[in-house]
Amino acid sequence: MVREALASALAQAFAGAEIVTAGSRPQAAAALERQPEIDALLLDLDMPGMDGLTGLALLRAEHPTVPIIVVSAARDASIVRRAFDLGASAYVDKSAPLAEIARTVQGVLAGEIFVPPEAEPADPFAQRAAQLTPQQWRVLALMVQGDLNKQIAYKLGVGEATVKAHVTVILRKLGVRSRTQAVIEARRLTLPPA
Repeated sequence: MVREALASALAQAFAGAEIVTAGSRPQAAAALERQPEIDALLLDLDMPGMDGLTGLALLRAEHPTVPIIVVSAARDASIVRRAFDLGASAYVDKSAPLAEIARTVQGVLAGEIFVPPEAEPADPFAQRAAQLTPQQWRVLALMVQGDLNKQIAYKLGVGEATVKAHVTVILRKLGVRSRTQAVIEARRLTLPPA
């Protein structure tokens, strides 16, 4: 219902614009693959497949040039800050008036970044995590799920040596010394229960 209301409001605010909706992170990723010229992505952190902020990071890594506007009911300042650290261009409360959301989209399309004043200072781990490639994010997400290198290799269709190489680079980029530390820190990127 919220998705349809947003689509309707944006269609009115941006006459002639094509609005594509998706009900999950995989659907959003597929839409971005089908239409790489998309001008902006409005993203709900609570939609299926997001796995907290990990979904944002995956979409950002896979589509680094598409501005991402987070529309979420999560108001925790640390979540807002981490969203920006992971590449969001704006963060709008889901209960904001549709006209405000449309103005934010218009500003982002003009190149602006909207950081709410209540956002906490930068999260160094999230900033380091933003440097991961899409494949490294996939490996990290599977590590967080508890998969072993052999299982990750099978799921991603790569060799176990490739996974080991990714894990080594992930640990270095994240500034951690062990797989366990990486998983513990990455779990901080999930959203607390509402």
